[in-house]
Amino acid sequence: MSQTRHVPVMLQRCLDMLAPALEAPGPQPPVVVDCTLGLGGHSEALLAAFPTARLIALDRDKEALRLSGERLAPYGDRATLVHAVYDELPEVLDRLGVPKVQGILFDLGVSSMQLDESDRGFAYARDAPLDMRMDQTTGISAAEVLNTYPPGELVRILRAYGEEKQAKRIVSAVVREREKEPFTNSARLVELIREALPQAAMRTGGNPAKRTFQALRIEVNGELTVLERAIPAAVAALAVGGRLAVLAYQSLEDRLVKQVFAAGAANTAPPGLPVVPERYQPRLKLLTRGAELPTEEEVAENRRAAPARLRGVQRIREDER
Repeated sequence: MSQTRHVPVMLQRCLDMLAPALEAPGPQPPVVVDCTLGLGGHSEALLAAFPTARLIALDRDKEALRLSGERLAPYGDRATLVHAVYDELPEVLDRLGVPKVQGILFDLGVSSMQLDESDRGFAYARDAPLDMRMDQTTGISAAEVLNTYPPGELVRILRAYGEEKQAKRIVSAVVREREKEPFTNSARLVELIREALPQAAMRTGGNPAKRTFQALRIEVNGELTVLERAIPAAVAALAVGGRLAVLAYQSLEDRLVKQVFAAGAANTAPPGLPVVPERYQPRLKLLTRGAELPTEEEVAENRRAAPARLRGVQRIREDER
């Protein structure tokens, strides 16, 4: 598996966004957390760009940790790699004795390595076992979800996580086919989706299996549930002046990030107060107007950057005790 193919998305913009927090003078070296280590492209750039910073990097995928460990080995003990899901950030920091951090980066979605490894079943473009677990040591596979979930639950997942308008049509085909033979491989599912969809639905939005595969992946890995816990936990872990940058690749994730950021940046005082007490003041300052998009040049170089949406916040005050 070549590491050179992996191009970190919106890399310079992420570095620029985190720089003021990681370059500010302080009594201790700044700590930056890469919550989604993957192949280590963002992490390596953070270590190179901020030579005094200490990096803590999380990933639930043991193979990603092994490959990144080799890549980041030249940085020695400046890099601490941890096998963890990103909503476990508070426990990881507690275990490492780190009360607050200066920078945090999330690069959500599937890593390039997982898409490129054909035996993981993330990609609908080629046949593979329907696994889709980011951590292959635990949890149920996409095949188990397809073969065992009740029809109503499958419809809910495809609608909620894939925003798939034809969910009922796809699920009725899945249920009919799984009774003949359980699903094991991605090609059969892709073929079934093609056959189940009306022609009009096939003409829009790329591969017709894309939304179903996204929905299964989110369900298998509990991605939105994890993210709902992880973003507030990351905000809580920031020191005052610390910055958090999040790259999302689909609207469900981006909406969730936007809501947490907007709530933190809002004044929560009851209306009509002549002076707003400290406890009602915003805790966060938005660093992006809406979500920032990759440039056309970047998308031309790296097609996986196309759906990326970057949002950032700065912590501007402590929580009330």
